[in-house]
Amino acid sequence: MTPKQYSAPSVRQLAAAVDGMAGSVSEGRLRQLRMVVGMFDRAVGRDEMPGRASRTAAQLFTWASLRAFWDLAVDGQLRHLEKDVGKPLPEWTQRIVRDCLKILARQVLPAGKLVRLPSVANPEPKPTVDNRSLDALYRGMVDLAGQGPLERDGTALSYEDRTRLLAIVAVMLDAAPRSGELAAQSLSDLAPGETAVAVRRQQQKAPPNRVEEIAALAEVGTEAARSVLGGWVERVSEETRQRVLAAVEELQPLPDVEWYPLREGSQVAVRRWLKVRQQLVESLPLEGAKTALWVSLVPSKAGPPGVPLRPQGLRQAYARGITALNWVMAGEYGWEPLPTTMEQIRRSVDAVPLVDNSSNSRPPTIR
Repeated sequence: MTPKQYSAPSVRQLAAAVDGMAGSVSEGRLRQLRMVVGMFDRAVGRDEMPGRASRTAAQLFTWASLRAFWDLAVDGQLRHLEKDVGKPLPEWTQRIVRDCLKILARQVLPAGKLVRLPSVANPEPKPTVDNRSLDALYRGMVDLAGQGPLERDGTALSYEDRTRLLAIVAVMLDAAPRSGELAAQSLSDLAPGETAVAVRRQQQKAPPNRVEEIAALAEVGTEAARSVLGGWVERVSEETRQRVLAAVEELQPLPDVEWYPLREGSQVAVRRWLKVRQQLVESLPLEGAKTALWVSLVPSKAGPPGVPLRPQGLRQAYARGITALNWVMAGEYGWEPLPTTMEQIRRSVDAVPLVDNSSNSRPPTIR
């Protein structure tokens, strides 16, 4: 996407600023920022927006422009697909858009200039599942991996897909990694004999991702902790803010790498996946791509089969598998459909790292 694709000078300037951020933010955040640029492009020129909003990127961040933009965005009037126009934005998407507005404002406004941003509620995380459901998830995935090809309502699961899915679920239940942490894993993150797996907790080192721990230590609600960590200090008292900040200071930094033991069944699942994976990566021309633990099964925008799987691909693979498992188990006595989001499962797992092996990147020795 280039600035020349937009008619308004202000949006072209904003798009150029985003293009200049390539390499300094993650690919996921860059896509989100470009999404917001597209929303501005669809907003500028509408009756609700001030006329001067088309002049410069800075004019997009006056309160008159932002208020009109936000109302249009929340009402779903700025969606990219015509068929989706009019569908209100979910709260999580609103939060992403607001975060992007904050980033963009820093790029186009003079240093130190304050900008008034719209407020958005911080939705509570979706409920977790109990241990009985986690056990059912693993048993169900084992059964699913051993069945023949599955296809229903346009969704198909090959043997390779089911083998990879079982290994992913096994690692999730033993180590509770996020999708980004799964995507970052390589073959070197497996201990000899696949007895343990390493998780690089880079994301978890950031205070906002430890909100529950911080809230408990500060003896405040999770929403109050999120408000302080997110910079929305107007929502809490000064006493609450100080308690949260003190809790952040008190927390010990998390190690870069944590090793988690894999149960015997998980070891078997990972070994089966490694055999499938080896066949996929053998034909890859690039040696560097052959070290990723989780790789693609079919051609995609990222490349041929066998290239490293991205976080979004991992989440999609998990959702397909859980959807299929819920199909197979529908109508079974006592079965309750499992959530199709990895995060709900991850937060349900109480994974304990190996003692004395969490502070280094060397595979542990398990007796």
